[in-house]
Amino acid sequence: MNAETPSEPHTIPFDLAARDLGVLVGFDGSPNSEGALAYAARVAVRRELPLTVLTVYRVPMPVYTTYVALPASEAEGEERKKAAAQLLEGAAKMLEGHPGKVSYLSAEGDSVGMLAEASARAQLVVVGAHGRGGFLGRVMGSVSTALPAHAQCPTVVVPPESEAVDGRVIVGVDGSSHGRRASLHAAREAVERGTSLLLLTALQPPDRGEYWFPMLPHETGELVDRRRTELEEQLEQEVQWLTGHIPEVQATAEVRVGSPASVLREAMPTTQLTVVGSHGRGAISSALLGSVSRATLHGAERPVMVVPPLRDDRVGESPLGR
Repeated sequence: MNAETPSEPHTIPFDLAARDLGVLVGFDGSPNSEGALAYAARVAVRRELPLTVLTVYRVPMPVYTTYVALPASEAEGEERKKAAAQLLEGAAKMLEGHPGKVSYLSAEGDSVGMLAEASARAQLVVVGAHGRGGFLGRVMGSVSTALPAHAQCPTVVVPPESEAVDGRVIVGVDGSSHGRRASLHAAREAVERGTSLLLLTALQPPDRGEYWFPMLPHETGELVDRRRTELEEQLEQEVQWLTGHIPEVQATAEVRVGSPASVLREAMPTTQLTVVGSHGRGAISSALLGSVSRATLHGAERPVMVVPPLRDDRVGESPLGR
């Protein structure tokens, strides 16, 4: 199969040569955004890419009852712009000694919209899971969950107090093209970090409603075992497909019983990075960045990468024919 399936008519062009912003990071001066900045700087060095620091400010839309009450709105806008420049100065101090190219940008507007627009020129965008309400969102709000759904490149969400740890990279796969895209990016991360990659798929337990027909207890066990065997065979084909494209990756695969999000979350404490696609097909029983991506992001203790439907000819070559 050499083309995208009909269920995915829209993909995002991903020409690395055209993505001159390199690694893009959202910064608002909060402790979590400082962690995201440090994370993005490490990635930029590892990939030998430029680093772009973006802060967004918004001039509030006032309501006045009389013309006499109208203030000099331009002055307020200048104050917000000046505050944004000060934030970027703080970011520059944090990046003193950074060996690569760094650009600092400020923009007026909505934080999600501006980051999503800029992501069309980036290879990766990094944000903190929490920030000051005006920029990085309200408790997993506007940016850290909305941005991955709209970004035009992979998004990494860095949780508070996240520390660099030794461990493997894990990726959630479900037999869909979204899962295969995620596995390609996860493999690249694993190779760059000098670690292994684990492909995980979830087998829903019978009491979660995946099996619509009534079963006796002994039938339940037999069905679960049979389904596990089927998924393990599919995963082995996925591993072979992935290593065929990225031979240097050390990849293994596992089927674990549970909901997709819980399987990923339980594996997270010993991982450097968890990778998911922005959508799914249901073989792990969910649509990503409906339930799985959002549930994986929420409260995550380690960085999570969400990969959107980027155009990649390799995706259509899966031996599963999906």
